Amino acid sequence: MKPVFLTAAVLGFAATAGHATEFDAAARSFLAENVTGWASDPVLLDAIRAQNAETAGYGSGDIDALDQTWRAEVGAASSSLIEPVYNNPAAEFLRLQADASGGVITEILLMDHKGLNVAVSHVTSDYWQGDEAKFTETYAIGPDAIHIGEIEFDESSQTYQSQLSFTITDPSNGEVLGAMTVGVNADALM
Repeated sequence: MKPVFLTAAVLGFAATAGHATEFDAAARSFLAENVTGWASDPVLLDAIRAQNAETAGYGSGDIDALDQTWRAEVGAASSSLIEPVYNNPAAEFLRLQADASGGVITEILLMDHKGLNVAVSHVTSDYWQGDEAKFTETYAIGPDAIHIGEIEFDESSQTYQSQLSFTITDPSNGEVLGAMTVGVNADALM
């Protein structure tokens, strides 16, 4: 019964036009002031470029198989797909940024040109984000695209959070490389 109440509270808050506009403005400001400065760090760009080269020939069957493998590995003792995405220099960099946010950032996902996880600060429930707005409303749109997700109660962090997603581009030539999602504690932004 409690989750239904929390969901209703979130929907009520998100449905209020004034709060949504106010949150969107705060979210965009947070991204500009606290995230974009480090989002083009070479460790992140190099990780995306390397994975883009590796996944260039992947079709939907390959992606579906990888996503199923990831889902099966979540919470398992053995995680040959999750481990290299969670324990790499880019993922460590993301965790440092989340830690430095003082609790504002709850999670960070870095995605390649297919919407596959490149690096994550926390293990995600799936490997492929390519069918979700965090990817379709950013990478597919192009440079400067930003998607601000609905405020929802997150069971794992026990906070109301929103996912702020944006396109990652190569600063040297403007090429769209991938996307990033930054989960934020909504209460901390308001």
